[in-house]
Amino acid sequence: MGKWMTYGLLSLAVFGLTSVWADDSSKALTDEAFVLKASEGGLAEVNLGNLAAKTASDPGVREFARMMVKDHTKANSELLALANKKSFKVARTMDTDHQKDFDKLTKLSGADFDSKYMEGQIKGHELMVAIFQKESKNGKDEEVKQWAEKTLPTVKMHLQMAKESHKKLKGSSR
Repeated sequence: MGKWMTYGLLSLAVFGLTSVWADDSSKALTDEAFVLKASEGGLAEVNLGNLAAKTASDPGVREFARMMVKDHTKANSELLALANKKSFKVARTMDTDHQKDFDKLTKLSGADFDSKYMEGQIKGHELMVAIFQKESKNGKDEEVKQWAEKTLPTVKMHLQMAKESHKKLKGSSR
């Protein structure tokens, strides 16, 4: 866990889980591909959460970001143990598209940062819900499938909280 988390904390993260994933959410993934996508998402959430916890101007956004770090650190640890057991690959770094999105987010501050961060959280969690649902229903590896089923309610909760937080931000900017 320590080595992977170190990579996660040191790696540059992504702004949400962008359009690169849009195509993936409509296709069935192999169990190994699911583990890789879930690890990419978890890595991004920890890194983005750390960035938002420091950068966000809204206390609710900072609180949400800290929750993302806590919840995804736990899920990442579980997933890493499962991936190691199965000899499945996990994400260690972010791709170029995700890097570009992260760079855009790091140039923002105040209400602009808060809004863009939460928009990315909504989009990313919508895609992750779809991917986790597919694995929960169609996964071939029983342990990976069970982990997806167990984790899905938290991903859905994060999506709902992101939507509520973003709605509050939009309401306060009027």
